Amino acid sequence: MKLNAIEQELLETIADLHKIPTGAVNIRKNGEGILRHSSANIEVRPKSDKPGIDVIVAPNTKNEAVHIPVMITMSGVKDVVYNTIVIGEGADVTVVAGCGIHNSGMEKSQHDGIHEIIVKKGARMRYIEKHYGSGQGSGERVLNPQTLLTMEENSIVEMELVQIKGVDSTIRDTKAKLAKGASLVVTERLLTHGNQKAVSDMTIELIGADSNAQVISRSVAKDNSKQVFRPIIIARERSKGHVECDSILIDHGKISSTPAITAEHPDAQLTHEAAIGRIAEEQLLKLMTLGLTEEEAEDVILRGFLQ
Repeated sequence: MKLNAIEQELLETIADLHKIPTGAVNIRKNGEGILRHSSANIEVRPKSDKPGIDVIVAPNTKNEAVHIPVMITMSGVKDVVYNTIVIGEGADVTVVAGCGIHNSGMEKSQHDGIHEIIVKKGARMRYIEKHYGSGQGSGERVLNPQTLLTMEENSIVEMELVQIKGVDSTIRDTKAKLAKGASLVVTERLLTHGNQKAVSDMTIELIGADSNAQVISRSVAKDNSKQVFRPIIIARERSKGHVECDSILIDHGKISSTPAITAEHPDAQLTHEAAIGRIAEEQLLKLMTLGLTEEEAEDVILRGFLQ
C-alpha cells in the first residue's frame, strides 16, 4: 500500500509509523479498512455484524505489537467503529491505536471509536492512543473515543491517552474494572486551542482485593478553549488508588477539574489532588535569558509539561 503525504503525516503523528509494519496491523481510512494482516501470535479479523475488528493475542505472546490506527482525509465523513481486543493469559504486548483527521473542507468530519479491551489473567498491555487534527478547512474535526477495559487477576495495564492538537470537539469516556491484584496506570495529556472543547469522563472500579490504579492528567487550554475533567476511582475492596490532575491556562482558556474518590471498603486507600494555574513567570524569564523568545520559551515549557 502506497501512502500520500497527508496519510504519511497522520500515521507518523498518531502511531509513530514511518512505514507499514510487518507485524499485526489494521489501517482504516474514511470508514473502510484499507490494510489488514495478522502475525503468528496476533490475529486481526473483521467483525461480521458491525464495523470494526477483533484483535486476539495468543497466551504468552511476548514483545509484540499491533497497530490499529484510523485516518479520515475527506470532509463530511462520519465513521463509527467497534473494536474488541483480547490479550491472552501471560502475554506482554503493545497496542497502538489513535485517529488522525485531515479536514480541508467545510463539512464536519467525525470518528467515534468504541474499544472493548479484555486483559486476561497475568497479562500485561501497554495501550497508546493518540488523537490529532489538521487541514485548513472550516469543517469541524470531532473525535469521541470510548474505552471499556476489563482486567483479570494480576494483570497490568499502562494506558497513554493523548490529544496532540487540532481536535475541535471531543468527548472521552474511559471505564475500567480491576480484578484481584490488577494494576492500572492511566496517563492522559490534552492540548486544546482556539474555540475547541474537550470533555474527559473516567470511572475506574477496584473490585478485586489488592488491585490498584493511578490516574495522571496533564492538560493545557489556550485561547478560548474549554476543558472538563471528571475522573473517579471507586474502591469496592481492599485496594489503592490515586488521581492527579495538573492543568495550565493560557489566554482565555477555561478548565474544570473535579477528581473524585469513593471508598466502599474500610481498607481502601484513596487520594486525589488537582492544580490549575498559569506558566510561572520565572520559568519564562529563565529561558528567555538563554536567548529564546517568549513564544519559544512558552513552547519549551508546554512540551515538557505534556510529556
